Amino acid sequence: MKIGIVGSGAMGSGIAQVAASAGHEVLIFDSNPLAIEKARDALQGVLNKLAAKGKMDDATAKAIFGRLRWVENLSDLAEAGLIIEAIVEDLGVKKELFQQLSRIVSPEAILATNTSSLSVTAIAAASKDPSRVLGLHFFNPAPLMALVEVVPALQTNMAHVEWAKKLMQDWGKIPVIAKDTPGFIVNRVARPFYGEALRIYEEGIANVATIDWAMTEIGGFRMGPFTLMDFIGNDVNYAVTESVFQAFYYDPRYKPSFTQKKLVEAGWLGKKTGKGYYDYSPKADNPEPLQDESLGRTIFERILVMLINEAADALFLGVATRDDLELAMTRGVNYPKGLLRWADDWGIENCVAKMDLLYEEYLEDRYRCSPLLRRMADSSLHFFN
Repeated sequence: MKIGIVGSGAMGSGIAQVAASAGHEVLIFDSNPLAIEKARDALQGVLNKLAAKGKMDDATAKAIFGRLRWVENLSDLAEAGLIIEAIVEDLGVKKELFQQLSRIVSPEAILATNTSSLSVTAIAAASKDPSRVLGLHFFNPAPLMALVEVVPALQTNMAHVEWAKKLMQDWGKIPVIAKDTPGFIVNRVARPFYGEALRIYEEGIANVATIDWAMTEIGGFRMGPFTLMDFIGNDVNYAVTESVFQAFYYDPRYKPSFTQKKLVEAGWLGKKTGKGYYDYSPKADNPEPLQDESLGRTIFERILVMLINEAADALFLGVATRDDLELAMTRGVNYPKGLLRWADDWGIENCVAKMDLLYEEYLEDRYRCSPLLRRMADSSLHFFN
């Protein structure tokens, strides 16, 4: 089966590399000829570097590159059995593209969007046959990140969802099925990792270095929230938060931070611009963490219980199954433990008590406890036996 990719940026190129590495001939289209040229050179450079490091031999690198075809017209994708769109996160632009694709491809072809937060159902509605449209949300960089969220639209034929899940497994990925709700699994459940860290910082409880230290040294996370936001890019992270906030009708749980907004306005986007929450210049004087065990544990437990509450609410509202939620957060974004299993280890009653204490202190809906956690605590239930 030939794979079509629309968009040759970082995501499109990464997905193309994954598909070509799995043995598919890949047709790549971009409306910008300069972007195509840049992507071709970048992909060749990546494959040459992998060969030079011994991650693959020269023959394999050449074979993968040889399966990539750069096409000049959207109509050149007509022979693809699966087309994955990885263009700008703009609903109008995506809908127009899917209208065009549905007139080009065969009736059997599957159309997929790599959107991270837009409605797959709305995108599918623009297609001639919305039953063949679904979401395949890869994470950046696609060749390295194992998780793929498979997202059926309201109109999607579920047989195509199972087919897509199997294909992702064949590509060496970890697929999880996510309901078509804002943020799907990861970008929804992970919001408190950033949002609550920012809230703690804005309240003056601790500086960014102390919060990062608490989450890595006490919590066991690979990166602290501020280091991670700088790595992702504050513009990207803020845009996702704002999109999820708006899509949830301004639910205060997903409220963006003025601190992050100001960094974006200043152009302090993180590592890619040399400055974000931290200064990445050679002789920068960055803040040191206050390695206070009691303070660190307070910070860690406040952020973690908000994450647990979000995961429980996602399960309560049918966003994903228990096991897919755990898989997404551990294997997908490398959390040290599944949030629902963490809730069991802490005690569901303890999680409810911590959420209630936060609500009593702030009297904000942001800190409302998930009904599922409260019901489980009342019945002495666990997520896992």
